[in-house]
Amino acid sequence: MSLAAADPRDTPDRATQEKSATAFRTIKEAADDLDVPQHVLRFWETRFAQVRPVKRAGGRRYYRPDDIDLLKGIRSLLHGQGYTIKGAQGVLREKGVRFVQSVGRGEAEIPAASPREDDPPEGQEGPEIDGMAGEARPVLVAVLEDLYACRAILNDLRRLPDTREPNRAEPAGP
Repeated sequence: MSLAAADPRDTPDRATQEKSATAFRTIKEAADDLDVPQHVLRFWETRFAQVRPVKRAGGRRYYRPDDIDLLKGIRSLLHGQGYTIKGAQGVLREKGVRFVQSVGRGEAEIPAASPREDDPPEGQEGPEIDGMAGEARPVLVAVLEDLYACRAILNDLRRLPDTREPNRAEPAGP
């Protein structure tokens, strides 16, 4: 029996164990829990002053349970209800942090964002944007869908085990 196998930290159960509900989360754990990339959490910190994780040596972020609830609420507003960042900031300002946290916990609901006044009515083309006619929108939507599909493929590939053999042509080193 090898020493590595005897180490309880290396058991498969450790990877599947859940942290306590009151435990702090790293940015990776928070991002995985929210199903958003880590850079999105860093970006939200710049746009929402209420998101303030504890920062340790080297700038390492630790999110408290209340931070996670707030982030879940922000994600629900932005991704689930269709709010813009400015709109979500307004909800935070008007209703408060506790309300948005309760949205994140699923205890409160907020109606979906109403269409912006500058959006064209259904069935009508929008204004020309940066020299592109409104007919470019379907093309851009298709490109965006292709990019999402590519991202999903790359995520799946990242999860596959590395089956490459080591390169035997490389020298062993000094």
